[in-house]
Amino acid sequence: MAIITSVDVTLTAEQIAFFREHGYLRLECICPPEEVDFLREVYDRLFAEKVGREQGAQFDMVGLDEEGKPQASPQIINPVFFAPELKNSIFRSNALAVARQLLGPETFWSFEHAILKPAGIGAPTPWHQDEAFRRDHPPGYREISIWMPLQVATEENGCLEFIPGTNRGLVLPHASPGGDPRVHALECVSGFDPADAVACPLPPGGCTIHHCRTLHHAGPNRSAIPRRAYIQGFELPMEGNPKLSPEFTWNAEKQTTNQLRKRAWRRRGGVLTEIARKLHARWTRLTR
Repeated sequence: MAIITSVDVTLTAEQIAFFREHGYLRLECICPPEEVDFLREVYDRLFAEKVGREQGAQFDMVGLDEEGKPQASPQIINPVFFAPELKNSIFRSNALAVARQLLGPETFWSFEHAILKPAGIGAPTPWHQDEAFRRDHPPGYREISIWMPLQVATEENGCLEFIPGTNRGLVLPHASPGGDPRVHALECVSGFDPADAVACPLPPGGCTIHHCRTLHHAGPNRSAIPRRAYIQGFELPMEGNPKLSPEFTWNAEKQTTNQLRKRAWRRRGGVLTEIARKLHARWTRLTR
């Protein structure tokens, strides 16, 4: 694949200050059009093949994830594990450069995921803070997500919306949507006003960046085209004792089918694959 376009991802002092104050930032372009086309092809293939399902890495984020039934918002955790060609993308490289400008030079890649909202039936993503999903991090955890659409993202098809300033507060109370622990998603249940939301529509290859405590959601996809989002996550090395982490009871209560599939896969030897992936990620971080 020949990429002939480069993208300048140098942030201004004003952009960095805006991010620190409001907890999010919008960039018009982080990935060249030629690569967006390539990523979209890979993305569609991975979802069509349902890669990672037996490993618990592919599942319906907002539904019960029942076999043979349509998924309202399918997700793939770390698609790069199933498509190694994603590792050397300009998007990933530029995203790391942006993350280091916002968090510092020790920032490293920690995860990626792909979220699909099918045309016409894609369900809304509940209001939540990403940190509410974490189980083993110490106080002061610092992580950001860089969210890029592979087609135009609008309010009609489910662009991200943010509550400015929530990055500077605490993790708010969350629960399983509808009180059903079989649903993977979390929903913030109090402490904010949705009327304060700021929508961030984007062109393909643009992005939003948000802090792990910034409250955000995405509406349903009411359009005639799929809404594809490809997300890179970055963090700083942890400081402090993870045992001092706040205990999020909403995570302990989860009983999702993707958890069951993952446990079964681990028993069949998948745990060795997990260890190899973690060692490779650590080696990559130390040698970059």
